[in-house]
Amino acid sequence: MSAGGGRKAVLAAMFANAGISVTKLVAFFFSGSASMLSEAIHSIADTLNQGLLLVGASQAKRQVTADRPFGYGRLRYIAAFVVAIVLFLGGGVFSMVEGVHKWQYPQFDAKAAWLPIVVLVVALVLESFSLRTALVEAREARGDMSLARFIRVTRQPELPVVLLEDLGALLGLVFALAAVVLSLVTGDGRYDGAGAVAIGILLVVVAVILFIELFSMLIGESALPELESAIHQAVKRHRFLGDVIHLRTAHMGPEELLVGIKVAVDPQSLSIDVARAVDEVEAEIRQQVPIARWIYIETDVLDPTRVTATD
Repeated sequence: MSAGGGRKAVLAAMFANAGISVTKLVAFFFSGSASMLSEAIHSIADTLNQGLLLVGASQAKRQVTADRPFGYGRLRYIAAFVVAIVLFLGGGVFSMVEGVHKWQYPQFDAKAAWLPIVVLVVALVLESFSLRTALVEAREARGDMSLARFIRVTRQPELPVVLLEDLGALLGLVFALAAVVLSLVTGDGRYDGAGAVAIGILLVVVAVILFIELFSMLIGESALPELESAIHQAVKRHRFLGDVIHLRTAHMGPEELLVGIKVAVDPQSLSIDVARAVDEVEAEIRQQVPIARWIYIETDVLDPTRVTATD
């Protein structure tokens, strides 16, 4: 995972969630709060999720082999995809089931309610710091893009996962705190169950968003438009090469791009001039687009009467 891949944000979130998990479990043990248990499971799932992201990033660095000529970069997408599933199954479904059970059979120890409230307030502070770290890490990568657009278009899986997890965690804490306070004020434990259901629905929503974005990464995404534009410009600057007939790009990993170009040439050009131009274009592409790891350039004589869109 590169510096831009959000390793610092993942580590900060993992350690924060590990500590928060323990305190939430202690608070649940003494209070019996369903919202507290849902939040504890949420934090445990987040901790495991961030561990998976780190494992995926580590495994993605394995050397290219004959069986894997384009490397293992997509393992980072797979790890993040598993995270989305774990968040859905481990967090959302469990919280909703537990919340429904507590709604039907409310149990709430008002005498011990102060402990969940203290834990939730402290967790809000810690999760805010975790989110701040993720936002700082994402700032350089997203530039002038809005946060929503960054999550939508980025090819880096870790930062969107951590950002959405932290945002979901903060909202979940607010739901849990409101549920515990309402149960304490009214003496009705059903509010606690309702809080757990709300947390479960929130987790499912976050998981679905992650599922959609990561599925797109898994099946393969092209380079961002600005990178494809830079590749086009690199070809246009060479006099022995004509127009780009077509350009195909695919991310083999967040920082590993496969580039295929078919470019028109003048039939009168000498082959040695074309070969040198191709070498120069390849070098310039690597300079302008450092993540272009594999570049294949095919030359062709452009025939205006032939459809070349799928050649």
